[in-house]
Amino acid sequence: MAIKIYIDQGHNPVNPNAGAEGNGLREQNIVYRIGQETAALLRANPEFEVRLSRPTAETQLGTSNASSLAARVNDANAWGADYFISLHTNASDLAAATGSEAFAYSRASRGFALGERILAALQRETGLPNRGMFTRPSLYVLKRTNMPAVLVELGFITNARDARLMNEEPELFARGVYQGIRDYTGV
Repeated sequence: MAIKIYIDQGHNPVNPNAGAEGNGLREQNIVYRIGQETAALLRANPEFEVRLSRPTAETQLGTSNASSLAARVNDANAWGADYFISLHTNASDLAAATGSEAFAYSRASRGFALGERILAALQRETGLPNRGMFTRPSLYVLKRTNMPAVLVELGFITNARDARLMNEEPELFARGVYQGIRDYTGV
């Protein structure tokens, strides 16, 4: 039985629920591409089955922030995903802020352990600092999913180096997420 991985490319192509912008780039475009590349790696491994929240670049979920988040969670729950991974880019007023970090519902959750493996693999693949795992039980996609969930901030769109790396070498981030999933699941 294949392990079902739901990859949520956080944010819509346009509002409602569009993402951050920085260095001439848009979060929703970066995470769309990294999600597609991660899905391709998962599909190439018979141990995994994958579903994307945004199968096409034009996929628009919901008519408000709340309904956009609900559409992602409801799709993953209805599909019966084993793991939910939401991909994002971080933003900061400090242009020097760099690295990857992730959030789970609680320290005891399997999402927290999955996130630790993903962050370690992202650091190996991209060279960006591992800023660590944090708990954020108020985040809708962590609170409402029926499966272990992790929200990954891949890098800072407001940092020129992070943004360039995410935009020009999305495959590094996809490999990091994929390797982290493999490290955690053991397949």
